[in-house]
Amino acid sequence: MDMLALILSIIGSINWGLVGIFKFDLVAWIFGGQTAVVSRIIYTIVGLAGLWCISLLFRRRPLRAAEDDA
Repeated sequence: MDMLALILSIIGSINWGLVGIFKFDLVAWIFGGQTAVVSRIIYTIVGLAGLWCISLLFRRRPLRAAEDDA
């Protein structure tokens, strides 16, 4: 789930980068406009993935280097 959320967040950030630099919304272009139902679903899923990724900041997991040394 974490990897999927991260991938979706990266896709969303690329889309926002395109909007910011080129004024081009790739999701809207592919799915028929910002108000199209499919576009709104994509925006919602990417937004939820971003919220999920916030939880990654607060998880306590051991570092891999520490695991390899043990």
